[in-house]
Amino acid sequence: MKNTESTTDTTTEKDIALGNVYVMTHSFFSDVVKIGCTTEDPQEYAKSLSAKTIGEYSVAFSLQCNNPCKVKKQIKKYLDAQEYVNEFYQVSPDVAKKLLKRETLVIPSLSSF
Repeated sequence: MKNTESTTDTTTEKDIALGNVYVMTHSFFSDVVKIGCTTEDPQEYAKSLSAKTIGEYSVAFSLQCNNPCKVKKQIKKYLDAQEYVNEFYQVSPDVAKKLLKRETLVIPSLSSF
């Protein structure tokens, strides 16, 4: 099974029943967003990513939901043509946010910020 970078080493995408799906921006790339899932608080996760790279990540939108990696996978299907690298997509944060909200109408969410 494939581990995601946004989970602990022992947690796989299949194990995440409850978590967050997020849209992040990076200070160096204005037209690229990172979309992923995590069991962590997205704000804290953005800080931990920023500590490992040059530049800063910030959360444009996040949503706590059941099966967050399933939501992420559906969004990846929609954005396949715009994929930049791995979990990065060349779309605006607003477009990614609208897709995330639309997808959680299909997969029930718990809350958003």
